[in-house]
Amino acid sequence: MHYRLAITVTTLFFIWGDIPLGTALRVPQPASHESLPPGENIPLFPDVVTTDAPQQEKTDTAPPKPGTAALQESSKLALIRYVSGEFAKARKPLPGGKEGVIIYSDKPLNQEYLDRTVATHGAAVNTGDNVQITGLEFHEKTIAVDINGGGRPKKKWRDRIQVSMGGTSPMPQSTAPTTNQDPGPPGFQPGMGGTIFIDFPQHVPDMTPEQLKQLLAPFLDFNKERSASVHWIDTLPPEMKKAITDRKAIKGMDREEVVAAIGKPDRKVRERDTEGNDTEDWIYGHPPDKTIFVHFTGEKVTTIKQYPQ
Repeated sequence: MHYRLAITVTTLFFIWGDIPLGTALRVPQPASHESLPPGENIPLFPDVVTTDAPQQEKTDTAPPKPGTAALQESSKLALIRYVSGEFAKARKPLPGGKEGVIIYSDKPLNQEYLDRTVATHGAAVNTGDNVQITGLEFHEKTIAVDINGGGRPKKKWRDRIQVSMGGTSPMPQSTAPTTNQDPGPPGFQPGMGGTIFIDFPQHVPDMTPEQLKQLLAPFLDFNKERSASVHWIDTLPPEMKKAITDRKAIKGMDREEVVAAIGKPDRKVRERDTEGNDTEDWIYGHPPDKTIFVHFTGEKVTTIKQYPQ
């Protein structure tokens, strides 16, 4: 019995040795109906989305910070049009006086410095007050933002613009920096409000109105505040309402309507014509860039010129 079993086992070993090892271990594979393109790989594990993967949705709706290029004249005009005159709610008290308060574009607000300045000069604006931006003034490294008339007493227009009356010699043109010189709406006395000075490391960079508002955000909340011109537009004649909506000045507008349409000017020139009428030119922009001249005779616009055409 044992002899027969040994012969059987020996025979099986001989038979196994005649069969190639690869054939013996090969497992039949199902026929493949697809072929992968060259270079494609079959993943070893299924794709798994991890919870710590970066989210694609943008949650920060704040505008990007200003770039490094210098402020362009066209951008300056847009800042005056769409920021000067806007309403806001004060988030912090604002000191009075010509020194105002300085905020640095590349640093957080120094609360201790603000508290000390308000204690020294008194508060021209308190937290929660409704305020209005009444002037923008551009320097090489600074933007001065006047609130409720500003904290700096303003010179009379005769002291800072060129005037010619009849045959008299014109007064020297002021070399003051580009500014929006309007004293503000009725009830705001120049010098009785406050001024925010935004300081930049090198120069005032090119920026949009929304970016300027973002820089002012530590002090001013523009959310849910109505635009300076919206509340009375619906009472105007249809042609005036359409011009304001289209952002253009037309003949027959008064000063308030022009501000609502294209904002406050870069500068003003007041004269008296040969017939003795008081005239005023509102100038938007600087040559050779696009420049608009809005000419008032008395209280109404009589001519509008744009260069280049």
